[in-house]
Amino acid sequence: MTRSLGVAVVGFGWMGHAHTRAYLRARHHYPNLPIAAHLVTVADPEPGRADAAAEQYGFAGSTTDWRELLTDPRVEAVSVTAPNFLHREIGAAVAESGRHLWIEKPVGLTGDDAHAVAAAATEAGVRSTVGFNYRAAPAVAEARALIANGAIGRVTNARFRFFSDYAAHPEGALSWRFTRSHGGSGVLGDLASHAVDLARHLLGDIESLVADTVTVIPERPTVTGAASHFSRADGPPGPVENEDHLNALLRFTGGARAVLEASRVAVGEQNTYGFEIHGTTGALAWDFRRMGELSVSTGADYQSQSYRTVFAGPGNGDFGAFQPGAGIAMSYDDTKVIEAAGFLRSVAEGTPYGPTLDDAVAAAVVLDAMLDSVRTGAWVSL
Repeated sequence: MTRSLGVAVVGFGWMGHAHTRAYLRARHHYPNLPIAAHLVTVADPEPGRADAAAEQYGFAGSTTDWRELLTDPRVEAVSVTAPNFLHREIGAAVAESGRHLWIEKPVGLTGDDAHAVAAAATEAGVRSTVGFNYRAAPAVAEARALIANGAIGRVTNARFRFFSDYAAHPEGALSWRFTRSHGGSGVLGDLASHAVDLARHLLGDIESLVADTVTVIPERPTVTGAASHFSRADGPPGPVENEDHLNALLRFTGGARAVLEASRVAVGEQNTYGFEIHGTTGALAWDFRRMGELSVSTGADYQSQSYRTVFAGPGNGDFGAFQPGAGIAMSYDDTKVIEAAGFLRSVAEGTPYGPTLDDAVAAAVVLDAMLDSVRTGAWVSL
């Protein structure tokens, strides 16, 4: 017997759409889920946006004030896809009201913010899922399994890169993402948080690090009203207050070393997200833009041991919930469906599936350490 779970979505930019589509599709791909999402209401302060979302997706209601959701007895779980600076206030309030929480990364602007939301969820006894969706890619699941099984030997060194050009144009609008008070640490919270989560997911805890950042475009044209990652503007220039680019060196508790890079101003790079991981007997590489492919070098030759391409297929992560055979492409939205299914299952069974607020706290602590390292110019231990 499938139970209905009343859900609400707070914030309806791109990620609000992604969460809503994922809720609607979850039972299509996971027909045995013991729980199904019912779209109760959507909240967004931008005039007309919530109403349009309700009409498009079939929410029963809409509002400009997210606080109204927390007094609606039909709402049992909430997706928080609002801007970063609202994560702590909204996320903690949702948990304190006894509602389950699916929240986008980075869960606030600092480690303290992530800690506060996690503490509220623990105190209330609610389930949580966090939007670290790249770990849900089936090829990433296969990479994790190969590492755990010793297929590449002991991991020695790795590189994690999250490069994008969404802010590369100097006429890109000075939206909330570029202010310290609303966007926090810039590319660290936006892209490096994903890279840190992947690094931890694949290689374990980070022991120490040293980091460097730079703001490449110091001023941008101001804009009135809502603006996306890619919006242009022609208003008076205003200062960019946070980081455009990050380089970091990482040491893991297991002894591995890694380079982690993230940029929102990398000309020529469109969503160049991925990793290369080397071990004593082999290597792995993955590029999000070819999400279903994993480059694998294994064997006993050490030298002249080339990579081969392995296509994700049934048996790799959740691939089988979407396609019947290897080599059939999956999409970004599919990773959010996997995330939604894990969230719904965790609510039904009381057991975490996928990334949780504990993972968000761990990533946020690493990002804070990176900022400490930038300020001091020194290695920071975690």
